[in-house]
Amino acid sequence: MPLLLLVALFIVVPLAELYLILKVGDVIGWWQTILLLALDSVLGSVLLRTQGRAVWRRFNETMAAGRVPHKELQHGIAVIFGGALLITPGFLTDILGLLLLLPPTRLVVLRLVMRRIAKRAQAHVVAEGSRPRSRGADVEGTATEYPRAEPPHLER
Repeated sequence: MPLLLLVALFIVVPLAELYLILKVGDVIGWWQTILLLALDSVLGSVLLRTQGRAVWRRFNETMAAGRVPHKELQHGIAVIFGGALLITPGFLTDILGLLLLLPPTRLVVLRLVMRRIAKRAQAHVVAEGSRPRSRGADVEGTATEYPRAEPPHLER
């Protein structure tokens, strides 16, 4: 499965982005398409800055209250990925980046991702627990404790 994910990430997504950019360029014009891509990159950097500050502030407030900032870390990671996707030229990545940068949609995306991670972790624990343990791995042995000798430079 990871190999298919890498193929999709590095081959399919860029080809889809290029196709979509060419189609949008045919419809609205090349200069307008380039301008639109530049504007959404600027929008991405502005959203990254504002949302990043908000997440950082909540992180610090949670730490000051003595609580573990697990949700704040999740939001921080989502904001970083969202900003990176919006700064990257392309319309598909811009849509996903926008979903990760806007708080209401970021919350929905994080819930979906965390459910998937929890299911995978649960399935992994069940699979590990169902494996029979091999009996041949135990080794019997003995140990002897000897008094510790002082290093020569410390002897008096």
